[in-house]
Amino acid sequence: MHLTIDGYGGDRALLADENLVRDLLDRYPGEIGMTKISVPHVMPYVGIKPEDWGVSGFVLIAESHISVHTFPERGYVWVDIFSCKDFEAGSAMERVQQAFGLQRYETHILDRGLLEYPHEVEPAVTIAGEEREQITSSYASAGRGPSA
Repeated sequence: MHLTIDGYGGDRALLADENLVRDLLDRYPGEIGMTKISVPHVMPYVGIKPEDWGVSGFVLIAESHISVHTFPERGYVWVDIFSCKDFEAGSAMERVQQAFGLQRYETHILDRGLLEYPHEVEPAVTIAGEEREQITSSYASAGRGPSA
């Protein structure tokens, strides 16, 4: 599951706070049931256009990663939570809204890995059957039986 949060109307002081972003990335994985496997990496950024400055950070989690990009002058924050483990998107989003004082937000959930890790039984059975046929075929073409 990949949750994207585009937040608008945020508190500029909160969006500019490197320590807030670092603290959020440090505590947030545990709050949404994930396993943090690295320290948060947080950096300020100053772009060519003054209004593009902000704070960016990420933390690696056993399930994948969480990233945050703030744009204080614009009142924006973009957050990605990418995980091979399901999580409660609503509470994850609420935590971001509270942290940055967002007035509004848009979220999108992308299902990832559906070909290799389908979430429904019927597609999983189809994929497992195809893989079994490929293995049986490769054994047969090598002149060996499945137990060789």
